[in-house]
Amino acid sequence: MNKKFTPLFAGLALLFCGLLHSPHAAAQQGVAPDTLRYTLAEAEKRFIDSNLQLLAAHYNMDAQKALIQQAKLWNNPVLTTDQVIAANGLWLPYNKRLDDGTSMGQYAVQLEQLIYTARKRGKQIDMAVTNSKVSEWQLQNLLRNLRYQLHASYYTVARLLAGKAIYQNQLAQLSKLADGMKAQLQLGNIAQKDYLRIQALVITLQQDMTDLEKDMADAQADMRTLLQVKDGSFVKPAESNQLFSGVTPSLPDNVEALINTAQQHNPYYQLQQTQTLLQQQNLAYQKALRVPDVTVQTNFDKNSNVAYNYWGVGISVPLPLFNRNQGNIKNAEYSIKQQQAITQDAAMELQNNIRNAWHKLNLAIQQNSGTQQQFYSSYMQMQQNMLNSYAQKQVSLPEFIDFFTDFTAVQQRLIQQQINLAMAREDLNYAVGTDVVQ
Repeated sequence: MNKKFTPLFAGLALLFCGLLHSPHAAAQQGVAPDTLRYTLAEAEKRFIDSNLQLLAAHYNMDAQKALIQQAKLWNNPVLTTDQVIAANGLWLPYNKRLDDGTSMGQYAVQLEQLIYTARKRGKQIDMAVTNSKVSEWQLQNLLRNLRYQLHASYYTVARLLAGKAIYQNQLAQLSKLADGMKAQLQLGNIAQKDYLRIQALVITLQQDMTDLEKDMADAQADMRTLLQVKDGSFVKPAESNQLFSGVTPSLPDNVEALINTAQQHNPYYQLQQTQTLLQQQNLAYQKALRVPDVTVQTNFDKNSNVAYNYWGVGISVPLPLFNRNQGNIKNAEYSIKQQQAITQDAAMELQNNIRNAWHKLNLAIQQNSGTQQQFYSSYMQMQQNMLNSYAQKQVSLPEFIDFFTDFTAVQQRLIQQQINLAMAREDLNYAVGTDVVQ
């Protein structure tokens, strides 16, 4: 990885650190009670430990695993009994016969067991296992989506805080300049229009600050939801020096290798592959249902059969004359074709997303070139020179205002460039399904 740390990025990091870091040392000293500071790794840990959507997905995965155990269980045998309570006008006729002294009481007992044929039980177990795998990929896909959203929100907060620091710095300089011009105006040394133009610039910056605070409120709401922060605390990134250090990641040089990696790790693509397998297993199960199951039974009859104390065995099999599960089989066949089309679309989308994300990362790396860094560094060094030149009346007010406005925009673009680089890296990792770019 090619690492570059220029004075330009050092200045930005220090500026951002000054806004984020407390005057105290470690152990949360100097941080307001309603402020939470996380590194990206710490934010991920809290997110994984506390996010309710992930918790619900975990419960679903556990529920699917329980169904595997259920599919392995045999059907319970069925016990049927028949006990005489009245016969021949007698209540509980349990008297003994006069001829042989045997009891006249009647009762019968039958025990039957359903036996699946055509490996239906094994096919149900296979489907339960695949369903469990589906729930696992659904969890991984949810985790991937929420993790990307967390990273995007984290970088958004970092960008807004850095932008706020720039506005505060600019406002401090302009306010000092406006106070000096107000004094000069009262002495009659400058025209009122010049003073009003500086005031207008101050008001514009204040309005930009207000818009930034609105965006910050939205970003904080997203962060608090993802991290399950319930008390309205302000979440601050704790890695400003890394986010704005000018570190340029190395670009993977083989897109086809990334596609192959994604086919193994991308949760959405793997989910569609697993869904295809599930539909194929369902077709096999529906075809197995054409074969009738067998019920085996044994029974004992005390007195009402052809002989006393009768024992018998039997089987029952439904005859597949009309219903051979034709509709469900046809439905399963069409479901396979439908899922195969969805999987092919997912494969195409996967390839296009990776190529697109790789191209964007390549552009972001080129945009973050040494030449551009040198330009930003030189441009930032001109700010103090321009202030001094205007104070010494070496440049006109319109020139100063134009430079000041451009300078603020250049600082914002520089921060956005660094965030674009970070998000381009996140986009490629998201498309592949694993961190291939650090």
